Amino acid sequence: MENYKRISDPNIITEKYMDSILIESRYIDSVKADTETEFFGEKFSMPVMTPAFSHLGKHAGREKNGLVEYSEAARDLNILNFCGMMENDQFKEIADTGAKTVRIVKPYADNGKVKDQMLFAKSVGAFAIGMDIDHIFGHEGYDVVVGEEMSFQTAEMLHSYVELTDLPFVVKGVLSVADAVKSADIGAKAIIVSHHHGRVPYAVPPMMVLPEIKDALEGRDVKIIVDCGIASGADVFKAIALGADAAAVGRSMLPALESEGSEGVKKFIGGVQSELRYIMSSTGFEKVSDIDSSVLYEL
Repeated sequence: MENYKRISDPNIITEKYMDSILIESRYIDSVKADTETEFFGEKFSMPVMTPAFSHLGKHAGREKNGLVEYSEAARDLNILNFCGMMENDQFKEIADTGAKTVRIVKPYADNGKVKDQMLFAKSVGAFAIGMDIDHIFGHEGYDVVVGEEMSFQTAEMLHSYVELTDLPFVVKGVLSVADAVKSADIGAKAIIVSHHHGRVPYAVPPMMVLPEIKDALEGRDVKIIVDCGIASGADVFKAIALGADAAAVGRSMLPALESEGSEGVKKFIGGVQSELRYIMSSTGFEKVSDIDSSVLYEL
């Protein structure tokens, strides 16, 4: 029997799938595209968002930690900002940057802590709140993250978080039509379609399941964000064409953040925006809301 290697890493699977999607050009009657988009009633410069990072330290001896640095970049770029697991005082630092920030809270076993962090986020000006559902489980049962125990989350529990404040609620870690529909049913205003950098072996690429999720949520007033492997304007374009409203860069942003801080992030995401505008212009889509899958081909 011929030797072969099985690849279970979802990041490799996702990269191969994304690279199998090709784009046709449409130049006649096309004009320079506008990347401006709308989210939760606010206008942003592009459908590109920061990732919900946690636990970033100070890079290259600079005074501010990485979370604050990329939040400042998000503010200056006028894009929607996300942050992940942290204590309230750390979130206050991020909120103080003035970036429109979504606080994603972990599914703590201590339900009181979940609600406390969400209410605190509201009190210091968070743009939205949400929960990271794909960190519920670990290999030994329920996950333990930096010493904090996680636990199950029912639809009823998630609905209670939605009812906790008047802020839009985001469910992060959706990778199925089933969870997408449940998120809409409990009142979420957005979902992030993601496998969280490959937490489950052989996880389906987010872009592969996007069209089904888009169809299932038609008319439900739920925004769809996608992440995992987003590193270029072409990636963002493909995500939107397949059904997303926006895409979040992730680890692709880290080298720029680590080396140059806020300025590095602005250069990196600015480059993503420039490529997105170029591809939109070259495919006949003047506005982000115009983009559709008619220009996509699969190898």
